[in-house]
Amino acid sequence: MQTRRSFLRRSAVVGFGLAAVPRRGSAADPRGFTFGYDQPRDTAYGFFADTFSKKLAEISRGSLSIRQFPSAALGQEPEMAQKVRAGDIDFALNATANTSTVVPQAGVFSLHYIFRDEGHLERSMTDRGINDTFRKMILDNTTGARSLGLMTLGFRNMYSKFTVSNVGDVAGKKVRVQATKTEDAFFSAYKAVPIHMPFGQVYTSLQTGLVQIAENGFDIVLKNKHYEAAPVVSKTEHEANCNQLWMSQKTWESLTDEQRGWVVETAEYTRPLTIRKALELDSAAAQALQKLGVKVHTQVDKQSFMALATPLQDPQAKELGPAAVQLLAQIRAVK
Repeated sequence: MQTRRSFLRRSAVVGFGLAAVPRRGSAADPRGFTFGYDQPRDTAYGFFADTFSKKLAEISRGSLSIRQFPSAALGQEPEMAQKVRAGDIDFALNATANTSTVVPQAGVFSLHYIFRDEGHLERSMTDRGINDTFRKMILDNTTGARSLGLMTLGFRNMYSKFTVSNVGDVAGKKVRVQATKTEDAFFSAYKAVPIHMPFGQVYTSLQTGLVQIAENGFDIVLKNKHYEAAPVVSKTEHEANCNQLWMSQKTWESLTDEQRGWVVETAEYTRPLTIRKALELDSAAAQALQKLGVKVHTQVDKQSFMALATPLQDPQAKELGPAAVQLLAQIRAVK
């Protein structure tokens, strides 16, 4: 005969057993991931992180979640790249120029004047073959991390306290550049003096005269208020602001095959949307800067730069390595 006490004891055991069985896709106890980037939340980097976060939560039915760390809360980009490889950060957005501190061949995207216009840039960043080559290059040439694909923030322009109308205007000037061999080669060809420094030091360096010129996209200049120290943006469009999403290999290996599929699908969904948004933000930022009294100088003789830059493209790619040569050929082939 079953007593009331034995019934309650058996019920508790059965209840515990049911509670111990995990519910597939349950949001009751989601797994969280860190996602770092060095720009403010209201930039294309923030848009990428927001879109990635929402899509991953949707696909995983709330079982995977993202915690964002904008504005270099987890370090500047080169530092975050190392933290991703060490497994201390799960995801991080990185300029390909900064990625080249880990995989030098990523510097191919810093070659000057390889993108014909915005349309060509957008098509190149969404091209499947280019992304496949890039992701394989990252896997083959580093440990601890992988790439989930490319994006762009648009073109980079030079900004300073004076206009840059042709290549002669940068001769002898100290220019803050990203730390890549390709940047050094091109700006040296322009007879400028390339200076390496973390992004976070650019504002004060322009103020103090440590550098006389910096270069980046309109939206970056606006959101970081660099125009206060350098109120003239010259539309040189010498280089694209290409970026990619790092993922820690340690994190990747901790996921199931299904979860890996969710992450890859989320990245593929987010990249083209972010590229489109970034180009819109860049155009809007140019107008916003002008309303703030910033001079946007459009009368730039790009040919004077290209005459020096074009002969350097192939030798620089070859010096970087075979994957860089392949990527340059693929970019040129994009219609």
